[in-house]
Amino acid sequence: MSLQPNAGSQGELAGLLAIRGYHYSRGEEQRNVCLIPASAHGTNAASAVLAGMKVVVVATAADGTIDHEDLYAKIEANKDALSAIMITYPSTHGVYDADVTEICEAVHAAGGQVYVDGANLNALVGLAQPGKFGGDVSHLNLHKTFCIPHGGGGPGVGPVAAKAHLAPFMPGDANKAAHQDGHGVAISASNFGSAGVLPISWAYVKLMGGEGLTEATKAALLAANYVAVRLNEYFPVLYTGEGGLVAHECILDLRELTAKTGVTAEDVAKRLIDFGFHAPTLAFPVAGTLMVEPTESEDLAEIDRFIEAMITIRKEIDQVANGDFTVADSPLRRAPHTAAAVVSSDWDRAYPREQAAFPAHHKQDKYFPPVGRIDGAAGDRNLICSCPPLSEFED
Repeated sequence: MSLQPNAGSQGELAGLLAIRGYHYSRGEEQRNVCLIPASAHGTNAASAVLAGMKVVVVATAADGTIDHEDLYAKIEANKDALSAIMITYPSTHGVYDADVTEICEAVHAAGGQVYVDGANLNALVGLAQPGKFGGDVSHLNLHKTFCIPHGGGGPGVGPVAAKAHLAPFMPGDANKAAHQDGHGVAISASNFGSAGVLPISWAYVKLMGGEGLTEATKAALLAANYVAVRLNEYFPVLYTGEGGLVAHECILDLRELTAKTGVTAEDVAKRLIDFGFHAPTLAFPVAGTLMVEPTESEDLAEIDRFIEAMITIRKEIDQVANGDFTVADSPLRRAPHTAAAVVSSDWDRAYPREQAAFPAHHKQDKYFPPVGRIDGAAGDRNLICSCPPLSEFED
């Protein structure tokens, strides 16, 4: 185990560099292909490229699991160059791949290693062991599963854990790794990464104990399935696993509603701000959807409040479908609503101020966003430098 990585993404890089070092030590430098299922975590492909690997994407089956036919075809096509597969388990599609052991065995048989992305470890702790079902190396997201704040640029911690055969290639001392044998590539200048944050996770584990950690995992799974069942008739759940259940998160599919009404997943995300919610993950891993992950942290009252907000939003989508107002002048498209907008004497919208500002009729503890709707994509695609001109630095 190495505590060096300062983020889950850095943990991925550390694990892949350990795999690369392992292959190099065996004289198999040609092994540079990394298989990545389309259902994997978003940073996986970037980490593989950064580690000097060639990414080959594996398709998704109709039920959201890894497509076996495509997987085996790509293992066969790359068997002499196969370095690793990166599996997110349970996947970003919100399902457990029940045949994960079979997948790991197939990759191992072709000479590859298995990286199990630990971003969704909060759906495994106490219930499953990645090393047992075939993983060789994983990172742990301390910011989700083990209680530290989300990094947001730092300080984060993404410890990486590996089986014994990869130990010699794990992150080494930054003062030695560059010029001494027996050390893996250093990921951080500090041997223990963001060490000051680690007591939080240590205390969490000690206070929860094995039984408490397992209960947290079960609560996360229960919360996600509760949301999926409550909202399925309003926003269909895209993928479910065996028994019609999801794992720790569910993907709400808005694409049919968008085709019928013009209301997009982004409109729903912006409207949720008026209810006091930061939106779930938008357009990933499937465009036109929202991915909801309640974790174990929210109590039932807060989860119910979110569900009621989503049901209210569905009623507003129905208002667009019924012609009560156009999508362009709907509270969905014009969300979020600032305090300045709703108190202005120039209110000229097709819906009342109360619907804009207090859609759930809760008038206490109301959060008003400081900024209304902007064209975020235009800002991303048209970068503007606000730096002083170089002429100011001539002297």
